[in-house]
Amino acid sequence: QVKLVESGGGSVQTGDSLRLSCAASERPYSRSVFGWFRQAPGKEREFVAMIRARGTSEFYADSVKGRFTISRDNPKNIVYLQMNSLKPEDTAVYYCARGSQYERDHRAYDSWGQGTQVTVAS
Repeated sequence: QVKLVESGGGSVQTGDSLRLSCAASERPYSRSVFGWFRQAPGKEREFVAMIRARGTSEFYADSVKGRFTISRDNPKNIVYLQMNSLKPEDTAVYYCARGSQYERDHRAYDSWGQGTQVTVAS
């Protein structure tokens, strides 16, 4: 099973930017899908964005559309989440995941990272 390691989280102010990275331990197979999810205290895990390992398909949650951008560096086996115009409601633990279906449902993903904390102060 692939190992995923997130990094790049931190504490920032409203309006600031952060870039999260997700390093995979192996090259993804062609039909892989990478997703970013987040979970705030007392809330369920929430879909943020996803991207196919090959091709140009990307999809975002309405709450982050226009502010967040998911991208990948295939030679380095890294997936990024660029987060701009951060808001306090973006505060959560952010998780990277890999699956084989282009789905927003977290149950479609079978490999998960340990998460990285993002805190946005008002």
